[in-house]
Amino acid sequence: MSGDSISIRDATDDDLTAIQAIYAHHVKHGLASFEEAPPDIAEIAHRRDTARSSGLPYLVAEQNGAVRGYAYASRFRTRSAYRYTVEDSVYVAPDALGAGIGSALLTELIIRCTGLGFRQMIAVIGDSANRASIGLHTKHGFAEVGLMRSIGFKFGRWVDGVRMQRPLGEGDTTLPE
Repeated sequence: MSGDSISIRDATDDDLTAIQAIYAHHVKHGLASFEEAPPDIAEIAHRRDTARSSGLPYLVAEQNGAVRGYAYASRFRTRSAYRYTVEDSVYVAPDALGAGIGSALLTELIIRCTGLGFRQMIAVIGDSANRASIGLHTKHGFAEVGLMRSIGFKFGRWVDGVRMQRPLGEGDTTLPE
């Protein structure tokens, strides 16, 4: 499967079932998300619509006609001083991990958020042992900026959170317009 081309595009209503299934797997079986019950398709649609109404990208990766992953940007915080900072989220179908899907999604998300004038991107990674996500973000220029110990409790244990950050465009080297 990794030899087949990956296309990245905006998510549509037709993608919501696949997006919900991918996310539900990560909620039920992993620590990347601190949610404990998977949201339904209506909630996934609401989250996508919230991102899009804010002018932020909500993307899917398609391979061989199937959605294999998705990614989106959200406001890092709502206070106005954070207006140049976004947070990324990337999820890949469990049978497509390691095939370059996450990398393709994160690349496009960075490009689009830079084009929108954002200057910083933050990753909040569930589980300090999540080497795949930490490695993906490191590959794309993120640096670890913080470890929050035992901030979540899931699957009967305490879970750390890792914060990573990368500049977008000129970052903080110039003032925004």
